[in-house]
Amino acid sequence: MADFSDLVARAVSPAMSREEREDVYNVVRAAVQRLQEREGLAADDPGILMQRHLIEETIRDVEFDITRFQTLRKIAEAKAAQDAEAARLSGRRR
Repeated sequence: MADFSDLVARAVSPAMSREEREDVYNVVRAAVQRLQEREGLAADDPGILMQRHLIEETIRDVEFDITRFQTLRKIAEAKAAQDAEAARLSGRRR
């Protein structure tokens, strides 16, 4: 599953909109469903259900990582702006 997680993570990027990422996830879901259908197992087979669960879990993990990346970037930008403002104000006091 680690290879699958890497594949999904490489297929999306933080620069994509949520809708673009969701399109990628839908392609992944459809591809996995086609593979499962080839196996000829019933839709309620425990193995199939587990694979689907793992896919959704992987997508949630990727979305969490993207959200964390975006949040850390925004925090860094806010800190840089705050530091610049502090430097500007301390320069005015001298």
